Amino acid sequence: MTTIIAFIIIFGILVIVHEFGHYFFAKKSGILVREFSVGMGPKAFSMRRNGTAYTLRWLPLGGYVRMAGLGDDELELEPGTAVSLLLDDTGKVRTINTSDKVTTVNGIPMQIVKTDLERDLYVEGYENGDESQVKRYFVNHDATIIEEDGTEIQIAPLDVQFQSVSLPKRMMTNFAGPMNNFILAILAFILVGFMQGGPIKDNNEIGQIEANSPAARSGLVAGDRIVAVNGHKTKDFNAYSARISAQPNKKIKVTIDHKGQESVKTIKTTSQTSNKKKVGLIGVSPARDQSLGAKVSYGFTETWSLTTQIFTVLGSFFTGGFSLNKLAGPVGIYSMTNSFASQGLLGLTFFLGYLSLNLGIMNLIPIPALDGGKLLLNLIEAVRGKPVSEEHEGIITLIGVGFLVILMLLVTWNDIQQFFVR
Repeated sequence: MTTIIAFIIIFGILVIVHEFGHYFFAKKSGILVREFSVGMGPKAFSMRRNGTAYTLRWLPLGGYVRMAGLGDDELELEPGTAVSLLLDDTGKVRTINTSDKVTTVNGIPMQIVKTDLERDLYVEGYENGDESQVKRYFVNHDATIIEEDGTEIQIAPLDVQFQSVSLPKRMMTNFAGPMNNFILAILAFILVGFMQGGPIKDNNEIGQIEANSPAARSGLVAGDRIVAVNGHKTKDFNAYSARISAQPNKKIKVTIDHKGQESVKTIKTTSQTSNKKKVGLIGVSPARDQSLGAKVSYGFTETWSLTTQIFTVLGSFFTGGFSLNKLAGPVGIYSMTNSFASQGLLGLTFFLGYLSLNLGIMNLIPIPALDGGKLLLNLIEAVRGKPVSEEHEGIITLIGVGFLVILMLLVTWNDIQQFFVR
């Protein structure tokens, strides 16, 4: 249950932060955001504020910002559609109800014949079943449509559509989602820096010593430096930790620098199992830089370090061959959440930053349907001086969606095989 709750919370934070980036810059650019959704699938909850419907949907596997004029925002009232019209004080349509789930009191029943909700803003149809004449009603610029599932969204005249704003504003809106993920990663790692007492010092100083450990029994104290293990020089914690880990339940010679005086101590390691392998321990932890600057800078340095690792893995797809084992879907992420949840709040905070960084980077890959693919189309438009045609863009996006769906299915199946079958 703890893992499930942690999984939902982490996914929720990632989705809200990512989509809020798109939402914020779309609003600032004058683009109508018709819906801000957390989750996918059937609607669980909906409310409407300032022209945007905020919805919570049952499947916690993502979310979206529905911007007017984009390909995934198609909304047409087909001829023959039965609707109910609510008029404002001026006689213009303020609400078009297409849902059987919502009752509009005093609504005018109409069967749609023709509509234009982008330019001339009108609806035409047969009123009250009278097919002897077609009646036309003009539509308020800020009118709403109640969709079949009961969600009320605003209509999208051309002046508030995505394509109507300048190219730099569209590019910023597309980039804002990944940008927010990078910001969240930095903030999460800064918080980790504070929670763990600062980053590890870039030296071989001992921070703390466990009571009754081999190190404590050998007279080591905090502040000592481990300068060599079995004659091999060790310049930092990673170096001496690796040497000690390789010698479980064995006697090792450790060269100690105590206030400038070196001595060699023979210490017998203990052991514990990590990843099905025994590792040696002497009961020491690294020294940490507890300064405010170090804790804050950890957010940036850790983000950069993990970014280089992620790009190394991405590069290995081209140099070392494609492997599904290098990717993780919802099942794999759930399994990793379980592992990090066992480490407490510190582990989950680190995992949040790590996932946010991954989400930001992966979204910038220039695959159609991802933010990176949209930015690539923006760059092509900048070079050509005109946008790619809607038809071609739709085909490209459809191909991208198909590729991502197939990849997600393969990755999910591979995750199930790895974590639940074997």
